[in-house]
Amino acid sequence: MKKVLFGVLVLSAIVLAACGGGSGSEEAVTFDAVPAEYAGQTNPLGSDAAASGKDVFESNCAACHGPQGHGDGPAGAALDPQPKNLPDIAAQVGDDYLFWRIATGKPGTSMVAWKGILTDEQIWQTVAYIRTLK
Repeated sequence: MKKVLFGVLVLSAIVLAACGGGSGSEEAVTFDAVPAEYAGQTNPLGSDAAASGKDVFESNCAACHGPQGHGDGPAGAALDPQPKNLPDIAAQVGDDYLFWRIATGKPGTSMVAWKGILTDEQIWQTVAYIRTLK
């Protein structure tokens, strides 16, 4: 009986370790370095640009990222990896990172490049709107 119980405990520990259970801590998120072409850029538009950015976001981003940018849009449910939580990212990165990612997309994900589809002004409007999301 003791051997069976010990075996179950060992097996449980292995399964939890493989699943990452038990630690309660999440891995630190790291962000790619912004290429020189985009590095240091700040949004040239005022905060009033967020109103126009909302329209751009709802038309182009909300299907995957959800209405509040939490990565919970209806189209995003089928994507692997899942869309990111934009308010969380926006709290950790500069305008240059957000503009770069929207403009060029992210390889290995479903995040497409919007440069050439959206104007630079529309991308900056979207950045302004993302900054308002909670």
